Amino acid sequence: MMQLHRDTRILIVGLGLLGGSYAMALKKKGFRCIYGFARRQETVDYAFEHGLIDEGSSSVDEDLIARAEMIVFALYPTVLLDWVKQYGRLIRPGTVVTDVTGVKSCIIDPVTAALPEGVEFVSVHPMAGREVGGIENADDGIFDGANYIVVPSDKNTESAILLCEDLGRELGFGRISRLSPAEHDDMIAFLSQLTHCVAVSLMCANEDDRLVDYTGDSFRDLTRIARINDEMWSELFLLNKESLLRQMDRFLEQVNRMRELLSQGDREGLREMMRTSTERRAKFDKKKK
Repeated sequence: MMQLHRDTRILIVGLGLLGGSYAMALKKKGFRCIYGFARRQETVDYAFEHGLIDEGSSSVDEDLIARAEMIVFALYPTVLLDWVKQYGRLIRPGTVVTDVTGVKSCIIDPVTAALPEGVEFVSVHPMAGREVGGIENADDGIFDGANYIVVPSDKNTESAILLCEDLGRELGFGRISRLSPAEHDDMIAFLSQLTHCVAVSLMCANEDDRLVDYTGDSFRDLTRIARINDEMWSELFLLNKESLLRQMDRFLEQVNRMRELLSQGDREGLREMMRTSTERRAKFDKKKK
């Protein structure tokens, strides 16, 4: 069984916000062999200058791939699929491969099929991020106490799953869970994708430029994630369309319920919805402590 230690050779493909933050966290923990690939040489140079990687390239370096014992793909889902179809054959048997993608059912089987015999892909979703991207915004503090979801397939060995869980602990995540691909995609459709739908829809609902002069913290808090990476999130929405549509329908049912209660002047009904909301939200506060 491969174990994670300070000399484990880890290749991070994609040195954006998450890939850069992974590298930062691992270097702070004393990992001595962190490699990185990025599309732009400027990104690789930044990573070197800030001590985030030990070796790196803006092109596909076959030697670094061959040396890697673990590979982390910090790429958009479709880019990940394209990468493994083109270069997956270069990964040596015995390597454990993982990712950071926000959708799983449409990714796990195609990625697994594109990899050579003896290479194991254990999909992972780190529930951490910021509204801004790029390696210059890398911050390992986003992992502190955050949730880390491992999404094994029936082709994974327990040893490889445990290795990816160990990686989550080294990065500083607080809670490590396992979900099936279908469970993950349904849960993420509600917890992450739907919340972005709500924030974007709210910002699109009123075009009055003067609102910024009157708003309070509640509006700012609710719409923080409306400053959105449209390239990434539109891809995630479409790749998880069926689950997201189900969650949007459930949300609209509750909006329509509240609208009907308001229309009828049903104060007790409104208060009951608010009491339910308060009770459920309090559980999140307890878990954060």
